Amino acid sequence: MTSSSQRLSRALFDPSAIKTFRFVGRDLDPEGSVSLRYALDDAYEFEERFTIPVPATLSAGERARVDGLLALLHWVAGVSYYKAAAPPDVACETGDPPPATSALLAALYSEGLGEFAFVNGLPGLPRPDFPRSPVPPPRSSRRTPERVLVPVGGGKDSAVAIEIIRASGLELKLFSVGNAGAIEGTVAAAGIPRLLATRAIDPRLIELNRAGALNGHVPITAIVSCAALLTAALNGFDAVALANERSASAGNTMLDGVEVNHQFSKSLRVERMLSAAVAEVAPYVQIFSVLRPASELSIARAFARLDRYHPVFTSCNRIFKLDPALRLTSWCCDCDKCRFVFLILAPFMEPDALQQIFGRKMLDDERQYAGFALLTATGGHKPFECVGETGEVLAAIRLLADDPRWRDQRVVRRLAGEVLPQFPSGAADPGPVFALNGDHQVPPELLAQVDALLGS
Repeated sequence: MTSSSQRLSRALFDPSAIKTFRFVGRDLDPEGSVSLRYALDDAYEFEERFTIPVPATLSAGERARVDGLLALLHWVAGVSYYKAAAPPDVACETGDPPPATSALLAALYSEGLGEFAFVNGLPGLPRPDFPRSPVPPPRSSRRTPERVLVPVGGGKDSAVAIEIIRASGLELKLFSVGNAGAIEGTVAAAGIPRLLATRAIDPRLIELNRAGALNGHVPITAIVSCAALLTAALNGFDAVALANERSASAGNTMLDGVEVNHQFSKSLRVERMLSAAVAEVAPYVQIFSVLRPASELSIARAFARLDRYHPVFTSCNRIFKLDPALRLTSWCCDCDKCRFVFLILAPFMEPDALQQIFGRKMLDDERQYAGFALLTATGGHKPFECVGETGEVLAAIRLLADDPRWRDQRVVRRLAGEVLPQFPSGAADPGPVFALNGDHQVPPELLAQVDALLGS
């Protein structure tokens, strides 16, 4: 294949003509450079590259030890290239995944592409059939963690996760893929060493997107989690502590009889499937979300007390655009994520302090009303963004409506007067929203710290 063969006009690329997505090869070199190779039929080849930080040149034995995690990263990261055509078949030319891994991939390449299918108007979810190799039953990966790696995304959630692990007294380092400004600022505010990985999407995928390939949201958290697991294993860490809350398990709408969830790869279901897959290929490392018992509103309450992070955090996803020309450096104040984070922080912060962070009085701007109302699914489905459940949005509105600091701001008055009456009176009760949930995989040794930071 030549690069010129992929510089096609939109009319020349037909996704429906592609029949098979191929996992072609993968390598990890002694310096931590990762090559992941894929193809669509025999016509389009791709190579994704990661650089994984390693403490020293890796021996052949060290690389062999993590081969299962390298394979897991290869299989999961392929979803970015598969979606260009979403063909019916896959070919695992480097060997078939074991059973739990195969089940994880089947979910990520179908429900993990639910939003992608919905936005592209596909008749249903992609449903490729992943083969599976026979393996012995996996050993349990559940044990007391000793050295913990905490991925950092630059938002409030990872800051709260950092402080829970710090309070536990366990040895920890931070981790990120890339070094966006909010990530760099969070790392500096935490004052904890960080292992920095990089990821390079094959530019030929970008070309193919411009030529008519299917494009859209992918389960990116699963990809980052697999990179974190590989980094942890190569640096002597036995656990990866994610910052995914219980609200991430709630979907947005329905397609093909299946709930479509923008945050599918952050959900508890995927966390459990990923844990099972890791137990098959690398039982010496475990992964769990330390925030899983809590709602977004509880996490916001905890974050409001962590003022060291307030000047540096950013949850607006427009800073993470693949195209650098489209990235922002801070809050855009005009997207669903900005509105949601502003809303759930407001009950726990002074108006002037929140304005200093965002640069605007978003709840006093009449033009923002419709966007805030949509967070309750009023007038449509819940936005395709990392936003919380309707119940916690309603609870935040109720708290603001009862708060003399906020209740007279124009958007708050309208939300209280026009949105809350559309729901049963108990729907906005903050009590159940603040209660911690017992459905999680947090190691028992960390539950006291979770309760101390999130339970009140």
